[in-house]
Amino acid sequence: MFRHGREGVVFLLIRDSYNNWGFPKGHLEAGEEPERAALREVSEETGLGALVMRAAIEVIEWQFRFRGRQIHKVCHFYLMETRQRRTKPQLEEGITACRWVTFEQATQMLAYDNAKSVLQRAHAILASTQDATHDAAPSDAA
Repeated sequence: MFRHGREGVVFLLIRDSYNNWGFPKGHLEAGEEPERAALREVSEETGLGALVMRAAIEVIEWQFRFRGRQIHKVCHFYLMETRQRRTKPQLEEGITACRWVTFEQATQMLAYDNAKSVLQRAHAILASTQDATHDAAPSDAA
C-alpha cells in the first residue's frame, strides 16, 4: 500500500499485537481470489477505501509450529495505491496502529525479513514505472 505524500512515495505499515511493524494481510474467504481478498483485508485492517491494485509483488510461504501443530502459510502481496491519508486500525484484529512512512523509514521499522523483501520489490516496481513514465515523456530537445 502506497500513496504520494509531501515526502514523495510513502508506504503504509501496520503494528500488530506483538508490537511488530509489517504489512496488512489476512485470510481468503471461501471461493475468494487472492487479489480480491487482499483488497478486502487491507480495507478492513486499515480503514482505507478507494484502493487501486497496481501490481502483484510476491508470494511468500513459511511454516511454523503453533500449539503443537505444524502450520503452513501462503501470503500473496500486492502493490496497491490510495489517495486517502486517514487510517483506522482494526483493533479487534490486533492492529494497534497504522503509519505512513518513507521507504527508508519502512526498511528500519519492518520486523520481518520477508516483509523487507516485499518492500524492496514494491520500491523497485514503483521506480521502474517512474522510469518508464520519464522515458515516455516528450523531449524538449530538437
